[in-house]
Amino acid sequence: MASKLIQVQSKACEASKFMAKHGTSYYRQLLEKNKHFIQEPATVEKCQELSKQLLYTRLASIPKRYETFWKELDYAKNLWKNRTDLKVEDAGIAALFGLECFAWYCAGEITGRGFTFTGYYP
Repeated sequence: MASKLIQVQSKACEASKFMAKHGTSYYRQLLEKNKHFIQEPATVEKCQELSKQLLYTRLASIPKRYETFWKELDYAKNLWKNRTDLKVEDAGIAALFGLECFAWYCAGEITGRGFTFTGYYP
C-alpha cells in the first residue's frame, strides 16, 4: 500500500511539474485562439452592456422554451396513453433517467450539507 502511495505521489509531482512548465503556454495559446471573444478594453460599462445583452437574450428565448416544454409534455402524455405499446428498452431508458435525476439530487444535497452524509454542520 505504501508503494502505491509513493507511486501516486510521484505521478502527481510529475503532473505538477508538467503543468508548471507547459501551463502558461497552453493558457496563452488558448487566449490567442479565442481572442475574438475578448472585449478590449474591459471597462465596467462594457461589462454592464454584455450583462444586459445576456439577460435580454435569455428573456427573448423564454417563448421558444415555453413552446418546447408544452410539446415535450404532450409527447409524454401521448406515451402514457399508449403505455401498452412501450418496449422494455424505452422503460429502461426512462428508469435510468429517473435514477440519474435522483443521483444529481443526492449529490446536490451532499454538497449543500458541506460534503457530509449524516447532516448539516452546526
